[in-house]
Amino acid sequence: MTAQSISSEAMLDLRGVESCYGNIVALKKVDLTVNRGEIVTLIGANGAGKSTLMMTIFGTPRARKGQIIYEGRDIAGLPAHEVARLGIAQSPEGRRIFARMSVYENLLMGAALGDPSSTAGDLERVFAIFPRLKERLTQRGGTLSGGEQQMLAIARALMTRPRLLLLDEPSLGLAPLVVKQIFDVIRDLNRRDGLTVFLVEQNAYHALRLAHRGYVIVNGRITMSGTGAELLARPEIRAAYLEGGH
Repeated sequence: MTAQSISSEAMLDLRGVESCYGNIVALKKVDLTVNRGEIVTLIGANGAGKSTLMMTIFGTPRARKGQIIYEGRDIAGLPAHEVARLGIAQSPEGRRIFARMSVYENLLMGAALGDPSSTAGDLERVFAIFPRLKERLTQRGGTLSGGEQQMLAIARALMTRPRLLLLDEPSLGLAPLVVKQIFDVIRDLNRRDGLTVFLVEQNAYHALRLAHRGYVIVNGRITMSGTGAELLARPEIRAAYLEGGH
């Protein structure tokens, strides 16, 4: 899929979203759009509000103000399990796999919301994407390497057959070679399957090279947006997120 063939129809549209932890306002009037077929990334420093925004889409915490429009419907008031049933899947920060469960059992947890008759086919699909998981099928999740755990977290999300995939810091703590492999998988899922991806990343260079469009968040506010190439070329982005090693 090329940038030219991407639909201009918004799949996810955040309008004036505010989110709080107690009296602390974590997101401040956030406006953000993910169009169908796009990879959109959100970059920012630690504590800027990236993961909070991702979790707010799933209702934990709830948006205190604003709208979260998904495929024409405001989902801001829905509980997380109902959001998941709408075709949104999340691979959360820190992977959060079930450490005592096997790889197979973790994948079945991802399939829980789907049609049982499609589970076998979905397993073969994720094994084609991540062959290592098939080799580790009976191994406990907690004994996998960091890269394998990230593969498992993404594969578990894919088992739900999502139309929108939310990825929170997929490169966190991984070796450069594994990071490249993960980003190649994300690109292939978008180009080959047309999967829409919203990616939260601290690795600005890889994220902006991958994304069709990007947003920058600072202290809970969106401060900048543009295509991935445009943001990569901006000197303030290079100074804050690339040259400084953040």
